[in-house]
Amino acid sequence: MNGLTHFDQEGNAHMVDVGGKNETERKAVAIGTIQLGAEAYAVLKAGTAKKGDVLGVARIAAIQGAKRTSDLIPLCHPLPLTRLAVEFELDDSKCEVRCVCTAQTVGKTGVEMEALTGVQVGLLTIYDMLKAIDKGMVMTETMLLEKRGGKSGTWINK
Repeated sequence: MNGLTHFDQEGNAHMVDVGGKNETERKAVAIGTIQLGAEAYAVLKAGTAKKGDVLGVARIAAIQGAKRTSDLIPLCHPLPLTRLAVEFELDDSKCEVRCVCTAQTVGKTGVEMEALTGVQVGLLTIYDMLKAIDKGMVMTETMLLEKRGGKSGTWINK
């Protein structure tokens, strides 16, 4: 099946057996952006949203989402995460918020999906908390920035 590890020889989806792999330190960093209208961005920045602290709630949601990745993505292994960090960067000139999620573990499989899921849940939470002001927000450019550890070693997105 073209080297895709989530399929067996008959083409059936299955969870990859990582039992024979060595445990290593694993790290992944992902980023994504949400573009807001000027009014929604001003409310977010001023901290005056009716639903409360948008970025504070989005940070907790991103952490929770990353922790629940294996419940959302069917073939992901549940992982004992050792660290999850979520940062938000505001860009006043574009009315954008960037979410950066860093996931870490010591284990037999990587944490790329956890970092990516954390970003998406964080951005979705911003949308949810501000949709009464701006239903046209756009989430873009979600991507893996880097991964470290495991057999394939370090990969950095150019």
